[in-house]
Amino acid sequence: AGAASAASLVPSESAGHSMATVPVVPPAPEAAEMAPGLRASLRPQTRPAALARLARGALVPDGRQAVAPRAEPFAHTDIARGAHGCSTRLARGIPGRPRGALSGNAIGARMSGLHGGDRDALIVQQALAGNIPDFLRELTPVRVSGRLPGGHRADVTICVTPDYLALGSDADFVRVPMGLPAAARIADRFGFLLPTTRMVDAIYGQARMRLAPRPMQPGAQMSSTRYFLQHNRTVEGQTGGREGQLTAGQKKDLVLTNRLRSHPGRVAIYGWHKPDGHPIQPLSTVHGAYYSDYSHGVRLVSQTAFVDGRPVSLASLLANPSYAQMLTGEGPIAAPERLMASLYR
Repeated sequence: AGAASAASLVPSESAGHSMATVPVVPPAPEAAEMAPGLRASLRPQTRPAALARLARGALVPDGRQAVAPRAEPFAHTDIARGAHGCSTRLARGIPGRPRGALSGNAIGARMSGLHGGDRDALIVQQALAGNIPDFLRELTPVRVSGRLPGGHRADVTICVTPDYLALGSDADFVRVPMGLPAAARIADRFGFLLPTTRMVDAIYGQARMRLAPRPMQPGAQMSSTRYFLQHNRTVEGQTGGREGQLTAGQKKDLVLTNRLRSHPGRVAIYGWHKPDGHPIQPLSTVHGAYYSDYSHGVRLVSQTAFVDGRPVSLASLLANPSYAQMLTGEGPIAAPERLMASLYR
């Protein structure tokens, strides 16, 4: 427990979440299309032109010229009705990685002299311009199931990045912890949400690769770039370079919760599951919004989910009392998109 008692391992503010089956939710219609307030799946945002401008000169080593990614529209019909998979089209909001973009090692070197907001600014710049490994664009389906009153069984499939947000190429990348404003800005601009605690539990439960947490010595150095990079090497040693499959257990998650409204200016963290399925970190909002340390990770969740195979807006599910309990464990989260935007604007 010594190393695991790092500064971000704080006392629980509520009872911990378990990997148990989803409880019965409040009364609801028996079919997704009849549920009031549910919307058809959101259309992932077309890459803003501003993102292409960010790519020029920001991502490549000195003296090289980046090729700006070309924006492509997303057609609503690109999602097949009844599909349970997570099409790469759901990640269309992430710009393509420019040729000559910085490698993970080069980004680590540039971050070495930066701290806090300055480091986050570099991470945001690189991410919004598309310097993200291709394997993170291959979203993975995670299913959350529950039985609604009346006997109807609801299956909600969310589409998540297989690992935590990283910068660089498939061959050379670095996972990048960051403060909540930076994480929310990246997720929102790409058309994603942060996960809830229940989603984090489901991701761990269905991960093909579960890594045992590797806490480092606690102290002020926890938020240093040196610790970030050292922990990334540790995780790489655990994965053996087998990226692309759903992986969990290596980080705590920045999560979406109603506590972000009742505790403004704070970051909500949860997870880092042990092999027995229990998280080291209960849901906590003890730290300020700009705080981050080596143990934090940012996993993205598509704003398009599937209810019994039908594409539906995840935000409308989170706000709907009939489905929110399945996905949050705390009841509805009103207007999740506005909550996400409020975290960085």
